[in-house]
Amino acid sequence: MLIHNKLIGETQLKQARTFLDQNSGQTLLDVLTRAGIVKERHAEIIRRRYQELQSGGTNQTASVAPEPPPSGAPSAKPDGQAARTLPDYLAASRKLGASDLHIIPNLPPVIRLHGRLKRLQDRKLSAEETEALLFGVLSPEARDRLHHNQALDTCLEIPGQGRYRSCFIRQTTGWDGAFRIIRTEVPTLKSLGLPESVQRLTEYNQGLVLVTGPAGAGKSTTLAAMVELVNQTRNEHIITLEDPIEYVFTPVKSHISQRAVASHTLSFAAALRAALREDPDVILIGELRDRDTASLAITAAETGHLVFATLHTNSASQTIMRLMDFFPPDQQGQIRAMVSESIRGIVCQRLIPAKSGDGRVLALEIMFNNSAIANLIREDKLFQIPNMIRINRRDGMQLLEESIQELLRAGRIDPTEAHHAIVEQMLFQDQGENKGR
Repeated sequence: MLIHNKLIGETQLKQARTFLDQNSGQTLLDVLTRAGIVKERHAEIIRRRYQELQSGGTNQTASVAPEPPPSGAPSAKPDGQAARTLPDYLAASRKLGASDLHIIPNLPPVIRLHGRLKRLQDRKLSAEETEALLFGVLSPEARDRLHHNQALDTCLEIPGQGRYRSCFIRQTTGWDGAFRIIRTEVPTLKSLGLPESVQRLTEYNQGLVLVTGPAGAGKSTTLAAMVELVNQTRNEHIITLEDPIEYVFTPVKSHISQRAVASHTLSFAAALRAALREDPDVILIGELRDRDTASLAITAAETGHLVFATLHTNSASQTIMRLMDFFPPDQQGQIRAMVSESIRGIVCQRLIPAKSGDGRVLALEIMFNNSAIANLIREDKLFQIPNMIRINRRDGMQLLEESIQELLRAGRIDPTEAHHAIVEQMLFQDQGENKGR
């Protein structure tokens, strides 16, 4: 069979017909092998694996399904008859301790458990089923926005369960849903495994505090714990700007206002401009996404506000570089001077699978600003920041690779995972140092 579309020319069409005539009756694997695209030894492995699957009969799904949970652990595959709605799947995911749930057409529901993807059940969900599951939890207004934009970021609140940071999106096979499971209570810094030294970042009256790391590293959770500590100990006006709102704070000593980008305001920058007119003491910014937001955050930190924010960076020096990259070269000198005065500290996070197989453990890079580091920022000698962190360990600073090595010595992570994390961090650090020289 030859599929013809408008992008193929007549010459290519003739070549395709000739190729098909010459290889009539051959399998695709035979053709690819003869053409040199697939090596013969690889082709033999594919043939053997195919034969094994064919002889496996009804056990094919089981042969590729993830390993069952340890004895005594809740099943990773709830009864297919019980999980008929999205809240059912979300409840099962939360019970298992998963961080995320993925609903994708023509695939089984998948959870992320301890950093690994696992099927929640073997049965695949059709495109019609996934659409019914996803749209069934949305209000008419949210459905209209999703149909209009073909994507929707929001936070679902399921009565009796909790909150879920949610992303709905249209793709080739139908509608996808990704759900981040949010804890029912705001955690403490101690419960997250953060050292006591990090608490000092919540005690300033003004300045910029950044929590950074890759997606899924727990940045939002750490920021929430910091804000909650301020709420528990200080009489302040706190404004949070998020997309969407994750943790809902209950005022204790502080007065708290929470705004969601898209729902309550057009952008982080617009929300931050408005917030600065509301007499805030503390501002939480979900993410520094652009120049306007970064500029306003730095200005706010300079003018008497304590600002918490996140960035997707992997080290303290790379974080400063990313801030500089928001601005054109002719402004970077001024921005470096401002950041050197306003930055209070940077916490870089990474979650590494635990050796026990039960959860993940937190590795940290911690930098507190001091006169030496401020000079390095001002003079654009960012490549020297790692060494400055290393020699200030007594002040509570540490490099990420030092944190990983400590976890390895304590037997909390596997040597292979430690090696992988350190090598990756060194690559990021080398890229940053080369750029900062």
